[in-house]
Amino acid sequence: MVVDMTAEGNDGVGLRERKKRETRLALSQATIHLCVERGWSNVTVEDIAAAANVSVRTFRNYFSSKAEAIAASHLERALQLADELRARPVDEHLWDSIVRAVQAQLAPGEGNGGGSPHDQRRPDGLRLLLTEPALHGEILKADAAAQDELAKAIAERTGTDVAHDVYPKLVAAVVGAGTAVAVTHCLNADRPIPLGPLLREVFDQLTAGLPVP
Repeated sequence: MVVDMTAEGNDGVGLRERKKRETRLALSQATIHLCVERGWSNVTVEDIAAAANVSVRTFRNYFSSKAEAIAASHLERALQLADELRARPVDEHLWDSIVRAVQAQLAPGEGNGGGSPHDQRRPDGLRLLLTEPALHGEILKADAAAQDELAKAIAERTGTDVAHDVYPKLVAAVVGAGTAVAVTHCLNADRPIPLGPLLREVFDQLTAGLPVP
């Protein structure tokens, strides 16, 4: 019997990368949860490591700071958005695929009614974290990396070259801007606004060419 060692090795690499990605996300989510619950200044790396059931050394292997750990969730969401876009039917209109992929990541299951107390506290937590000065630089870096990943997926979908064609980069930048506008609008609203329908409204206006109201 001949064993395909190359395939086996590739599976091993893929599994290791998935586990690293899962660990990064778990540490990031633990950081966000603790900072929302206790306040930015009242959370230490030791607290985060304990909450994630890992050593402080493990945390340091992945992140240099709390800010970097929090920004990692933003980047992970972008990776999942790119994966979601790649999984959409190839005959689906690009912008329909983009909107559905964005909604799947940012507003999953919205419209089912209700919502847990944790869901209802989430906007206040996001406001708190996004106004923390220590986060701004890391969020900007995560935004840039997220845009690059989405551009790659758009290039694959459209048969363009991300290194030479402006189109995939432009679409990725527009998606990032539109999503940011929708999320900020929801956070700043006087009354709760469901994010899913607002995302659809934003992208409907974009695909219509932003006609003057």
